[in-house]
Amino acid sequence: MSPGLFFGIGKKARDLLYKDYAQQQQPLQLRYQSFDWSFDFSCQSVYGVTVEEVLPGLDTVFGVTIPDSSKAELQYFRDYVGFSVGVGLKANPDTGFNPIANISGIVGSSLVSLGADIGIDIPTRTLNQFSAGFSLNSAFLVASLTLSDSFDSVNASLYHPLNPTARTAVAAELEHRFSEDATTLTVGAQHALFPYTMVKARMNTDGKVGAALSQEVWRRFYVSIAGEMDLKDSRNLPRIGLSMALKPYNNSSH
Repeated sequence: MSPGLFFGIGKKARDLLYKDYAQQQQPLQLRYQSFDWSFDFSCQSVYGVTVEEVLPGLDTVFGVTIPDSSKAELQYFRDYVGFSVGVGLKANPDTGFNPIANISGIVGSSLVSLGADIGIDIPTRTLNQFSAGFSLNSAFLVASLTLSDSFDSVNASLYHPLNPTARTAVAAELEHRFSEDATTLTVGAQHALFPYTMVKARMNTDGKVGAALSQEVWRRFYVSIAGEMDLKDSRNLPRIGLSMALKPYNNSSH
């Protein structure tokens, strides 16, 4: 059975700990008397199509994210092997759009897998990113270990489902950055109150706690409310965010 793709390593823990939470943006800042207000508006449209089985085991994926990026990717799946090669454009506030290329590969099975990812800066023809990872997957525990940011960061994560019917699960992530000599532990949990309502909570050793509520209000249309507070900074007001997303069906069967 195919191990999938490199970006699947640690994905379940990442989704539980970070997906749907308020992101660190650069919003419009307003101040009135003793209150600090921030407003951020973004509109994103995603168009993608997957043409399966161009050749046995070979898929092609085309995607456009307006206005951030566009990408064309080839994905190859066979027993014990998964590869992807992609080229595209990524928005750069200084130069407009930068051409990028990405190559990743993974070997193993649905139980144990080992992979690597390489990012290439096309104009300079240099490697600007290198990552490697290991994953152990089972019905009761998903564990991963990755080296990223050209080996400047090491990340270990665990994901443990408690009640698959209610999508109840816990996750933990331990990250160390060598250049900063800093280590952060993040733990979190999620639970589906109803079939279309997901509640999440997380906290880390930097003193930040957060919670998120995601509700599917229509088919594939989600509304999320998330908040975060820094317990170590008493002067910092809690950040609260509201987001809406139209999520496409996952066409990939791998």
